[in-house]
Amino acid sequence: MADGGRRRFRSVRARTTLGAVVVVLAALLVGAAAFVVVLRLVLLDGVRTTAESGLEQASARVEADGAAVVSGYEDVLVQVVGDDGSVLAHGDDADPPALPTADESRWTHDGERWLLVADDVDLPGGGDATLVYGVSLDQTDAAVGAAVALLAVGVPVLVLVMGAVTWVVTGRSLRPVERMRTEVETIRAARPDARVAVPDTGDEIARLATTMNTMLDRLDRSAAGQRRFVSDASHELRSPIATIRQHAEVAAAHPDRADVVELSEVVRSEALRLQDLVTGLLELSRLDEGDVGVRRPVDLDDLALDAVARARGRLGGNADGSIRVEGSGIGPARVLGDERLLAAVVRNLVDNAVRHAEGRVVVALAEQDGRAVLTVDDDGAGIAPADRDRVFERLVRLDEARSRDAGGAGLGLAIVQDAVRAHGGDVVVTDSPLGGARFAVRIALGG
Repeated sequence: MADGGRRRFRSVRARTTLGAVVVVLAALLVGAAAFVVVLRLVLLDGVRTTAESGLEQASARVEADGAAVVSGYEDVLVQVVGDDGSVLAHGDDADPPALPTADESRWTHDGERWLLVADDVDLPGGGDATLVYGVSLDQTDAAVGAAVALLAVGVPVLVLVMGAVTWVVTGRSLRPVERMRTEVETIRAARPDARVAVPDTGDEIARLATTMNTMLDRLDRSAAGQRRFVSDASHELRSPIATIRQHAEVAAAHPDRADVVELSEVVRSEALRLQDLVTGLLELSRLDEGDVGVRRPVDLDDLALDAVARARGRLGGNADGSIRVEGSGIGPARVLGDERLLAAVVRNLVDNAVRHAEGRVVVALAEQDGRAVLTVDDDGAGIAPADRDRVFERLVRLDEARSRDAGGAGLGLAIVQDAVRAHGGDVVVTDSPLGGARFAVRIALGG
C-alpha cells in the first residue's frame, strides 16, 4: 500500500494538482493579505475624514460660544483641555481624565478603540485651549474582522474546489494516455500489427498517438527485417557448413576413394565463404551500433586506386582480356572519416561491378559542390528501377539463379550503404553510360 501511495503521489495527475493548489494558495494568501491591508487603510481614512470634519465644526462652535457647548456631544469623544492639562469641558462620553492632545492618536477606553484628532482653539473670554475630538473605530474593526473571517473560510474552500476540479480535469485529460499505455502493454509479438487508437480530438494526445503508431510501424518493420536477416544469415551459414560436413563424411566413409586435394580445396573454399560472411555480419553489427572509428583525413583517391589495382590483380592482370578495370578518371579528393570503412566501401563497389560486368568497369572520382563524388560503372545487365532500393538490403541477391560463388553473400552493398550514411553521405544507383549500373557515392569533403 505504501508503494502504491508513493506511485500515486508521483503521478502526473497528483503533481499537477499539488502544483496548482500550492500556486493558487500562495496567490490567494498574498491577495487576501493585501485586501485586508487596503480595506483597513480605506476605512481608517474614512474615519479620519469624519473626525477632522467633526473637529472643524466643534472648533468653530467653541470659539464662538465657549467651551460649554461641547457638553451636548454624544457617541463621540469631545474635550476642551486647558494649557495646564485640566479638562475645561467635555461631552457626555468624554469624562476626565484628559485625552491625548497629539495631532492624531489612537486611544482605548473601556475596550473600545478611538481615533483622536486635536486642534488649538481660542476661547471667547480669552485664553487658549486644545479641542480633542474622537471617533470610534469599532465599525472599522468589525468590518476588517468580518473580511478576515470570510477570507479565512473562503480561501481554503476555494483552494479545495480548485484542487478537486484540477484533479478531475487532469484525470480526464490523461485518460487517453492511460488507455494508450494499456494498449501498448497488450501488444505482443503475436500481434505485431496492433496499433493505438487515435482519438479524434486533434490535440496533443492525438498527435502522441499518431507518433506512437509511427514508432510502432518502424519497430515492426525493423523487427521483421531482423527476423528475415537472421533467417537468411542462418541459411547462408548453414550452407557452407553442410558442404564441408558432407565431403568430410564421404571421405571418412570411403577413405580409399577420397581425394585429399579435392577435399582440402572444398574445405578451403567453403571456409573462405564462412569467413567473408562472418566478417560482413560483424561489420554490419558495428555499423548498427554506430561504431565508425576514429575520423581523420582520408585520401579517397588512394583508396580508389588501390581497389582498382586489387581488382586487376584478382583478374590476373587482364591477361585474358575478359574484363577491363579502368581508373583513369580518378582525381584527388580528401574526406574526413574512418579509412577502414571507406576502403571497404570502394572495394565492395568495385568487386560488385566486376562480378556483374561483361567486359568493362570504370571507376571515377571528382570533387563537386563541396563533396567527393565516387562513381563505379559496369557494362553488365544493370539494375531495374524497382530493385534499386532493395539491392542495398542485407543478404539480398537479385539474381537468384546465379551461383553463390558468383553472387556473393549479399552483404557488400548493405555495408556500403550503412558505411556511407555513417559518414553523412549517400549512395544511389542509376543507369550507366556503359549500359549497366552506376553506383554513385557522395561524401562531404574534409581535412
